[in-house]
Amino acid sequence: MRQLELRHIRCVVCVAKHLHFARAADELEIAAPQLTKHIQEAERLLGARLFHRTKRSVALTAAGEAYLAEVLPALDHLARGAERAALAERGELGRIEIGYVASAAYAGVLREAVGGFRAAHPRIEVMIREVPMERVPALLNDGQLDAAYVRPPLPSMEGIQTVTVYRDTFVLALPADSELAQMASLTPAQLRDQRFVLPEQEAGTYELARRGRFSPQLGPRPGTLAAVLACVSLGGNVAVVPHTLADCIALPGVVYRPISGKPIPSEIALAFRRFERAPAVRAFLDDARRRVASD
Repeated sequence: MRQLELRHIRCVVCVAKHLHFARAADELEIAAPQLTKHIQEAERLLGARLFHRTKRSVALTAAGEAYLAEVLPALDHLARGAERAALAERGELGRIEIGYVASAAYAGVLREAVGGFRAAHPRIEVMIREVPMERVPALLNDGQLDAAYVRPPLPSMEGIQTVTVYRDTFVLALPADSELAQMASLTPAQLRDQRFVLPEQEAGTYELARRGRFSPQLGPRPGTLAAVLACVSLGGNVAVVPHTLADCIALPGVVYRPISGKPIPSEIALAFRRFERAPAVRAFLDDARRRVASD
């Protein structure tokens, strides 16, 4: 059975708006006889007369009024659907899942990037959650995350790319009652006999040991930086942590000291899929790159 087409519906709405076939035909930019044909087809397919027509007037029938009451909201929905599709295609509408390691939040990177993007793209819903760094590549590949703020090096996985968004240095976290805590700064060699709590970003610990020419004694691997500092506060352990922690976390029993010599660099990077397709995610990545370029 043949169904009404959108062109029929638009003709009905336009005639109802003007109650005049010639003016409706002008707005629709079609000939008046063609408009009359469309209206007749619509009435035949509906099985109801929609308009009372005389040589001098056009008026809606009861069936026409009932039909119009349902059709107008439907057309509004179609228009909104088209608008939302266009917004999504331009990267102005959608949902993004962002992962992060805690130190990205401590450094202010997350607040600046996500907060700034939300302000500029209010129709895009940005969800954030803390994630273990070793799971980031798999979560990105599986589509459970769209991007993640991490501390490199990241476990390698094909199709995952990173861009540095913040540069930091490593410092030492020491028990406040230890002899080392009495010193203003420490050389790597002075840590030879210490036991190290390992954060997710292990590179700083191993680089300090390399410079001090010793193999580090490894203690627990508690996961988050807050858990690392808790282990230090209990005594018997030291940790190599990003400097941003010294500015953000004052934990009882923990002091921070600089490492003598050339600074050991630490970075925060944004990890993402190399060939991202979602326009909203691409918009976020473009925004993040612009922020890095402007710094």
